[in-house]
Amino acid sequence: MTNKLRDLLKGKLTPEELSIIPSSYDIVGSILIFSDFPKELAKKERIIGEALLKLHKSIKTVCKKTKKYSGKYRLPKLKIITGEKIKETIHKENNARLKLDVEKVYFSSRLSTERKRIFEQVKKNEDILVMFSGCGVYPITIARNANAKEIYGIEINPTAHKYALENLKLNKIDGKIKLFLGDVKKILLKINKKFDRILMPLPKGAENYLDLALSKINKNGIMHFYTFSEEGKYEPIIKTIKKECEKQENKCKILRIVKCGQFSPRINRICVDFRVYW
Repeated sequence: MTNKLRDLLKGKLTPEELSIIPSSYDIVGSILIFSDFPKELAKKERIIGEALLKLHKSIKTVCKKTKKYSGKYRLPKLKIITGEKIKETIHKENNARLKLDVEKVYFSSRLSTERKRIFEQVKKNEDILVMFSGCGVYPITIARNANAKEIYGIEINPTAHKYALENLKLNKIDGKIKLFLGDVKKILLKINKKFDRILMPLPKGAENYLDLALSKINKNGIMHFYTFSEEGKYEPIIKTIKKECEKQENKCKILRIVKCGQFSPRINRICVDFRVYW
């Protein structure tokens, strides 16, 4: 919590209440979202939200999560604390504009740096596949910042796919990105193409699609496999990757393991970059 926020809330909250205000939150476009908001502050949430609106002039809506990511599409449930009664916004990052509804599309603004890390690796004329492409954030930031040849994105959430199509127009991208709506296991069977780079940014359970992804990678292609892991305990994940490669008579070289977010105090979101060859 900043000193400015503390100053705004002095006299409106007790010292005990001031001490438990969450110090971190996500900002997606004009919407500020608290992931964890103490029950003890329920009666003061509007006061806190209004103070944040004064501090952040670009923020129009303050929300809190009332339910963690869940369901088929791993979506949160949000309650508007104060501000405009909207959950749709346009988020700007990495030279791209992304329209989305924060309650209907899985999206993490905290992965902006990770997305930059990925598009900085893309080489000229690469064919790229983004499994679980959401509102188009990876395909679009890659297209806006790198010289890829073609980028395919597959997304099962129809609302996210609708926003992705809108975002192509919003960013004036045509031709280079091809977006598909449906189950990646079914869609990929119909795509007679292999890729130089494959991204697997699924919030949870990407290991269930690893064999399919490996069947679509070119020789010497790069994979970006996202999962959650306890700090430093990466060996089981590496074993899973190598085992799947061996099943397809491929070899792999682990290039790096990057921590790109925190799920809980002991669990991190990581990306395993590895090269596949035979």
